[in-house]
Amino acid sequence: METLVVERADGVVTVTLNRPAKKNAINGAMWSELSQVFDEVAHDPDDRVLVVTGAGDGFCSGADLTDEDNSENLTRGVGGALARMRVVGQAAIRLHELPKPTIAAVNGVAAGAGCNLALGCDLIVASESARFSQIFVQRSLTLDFGGSWILPRLVGLHKAKELAFLGEIISAEKAAEIGIVNRVVPPDDLGTAVAELAGRLAALPPIPLSMMKMALNQSMGLTLPQAVELEGVAQTVNFSSADTAEAMMAFVQKREPRFTGR
Repeated sequence: METLVVERADGVVTVTLNRPAKKNAINGAMWSELSQVFDEVAHDPDDRVLVVTGAGDGFCSGADLTDEDNSENLTRGVGGALARMRVVGQAAIRLHELPKPTIAAVNGVAAGAGCNLALGCDLIVASESARFSQIFVQRSLTLDFGGSWILPRLVGLHKAKELAFLGEIISAEKAAEIGIVNRVVPPDDLGTAVAELAGRLAALPPIPLSMMKMALNQSMGLTLPQAVELEGVAQTVNFSSADTAEAMMAFVQKREPRFTGR
């Protein structure tokens, strides 16, 4: 790919944003390639976990506002800008709806759309040197890549407004304190920590993980009776799967289960 490096090993797909000279700012090609990779991972049964990280010393500094594709669309007025933003929005939706666990390995700055790319993953492991910012207001812009939906669900409405209105840069430790980041590790330990976490997830049964992700993602918009009904449907699917039978047999035989995703 032009802007991404995609590597697969033992069920883990690692996608590295590869524009280090621009702190991995997202241009038109990267938006399209991200959507393509998200679709591929969603539909490949051999892909169990997706890891997103950045090349060099940055995760992602946001959208590349100097990109020719962006500039061309902006010169076409409101219609062109809206067309470009719908491409951005589709990438955000594909990430959110990807039916497999996703991990952001944040190795440096994560700003604007880059911050929301990280927040759009299910788990975030950050280096102590990572920094996060909803920098949009500093560029006279509003939140995108799903930030207006994700942020208040993670930190609450008032804290989300503070982060969005001020656009301040916060440390990895502060991000963990307010509930954005799951784990903060020394820079030299980031790769090992993410690999260990991804490996644990890849070894788990894919169907229940997918069902849990769907239920949790939908939980804020459901009543309790609706949530319980969804749980019942998901559990019915699980009980009919070969992996659940394998889990029960492994428990009886006092051995580790081997899950196949069936």
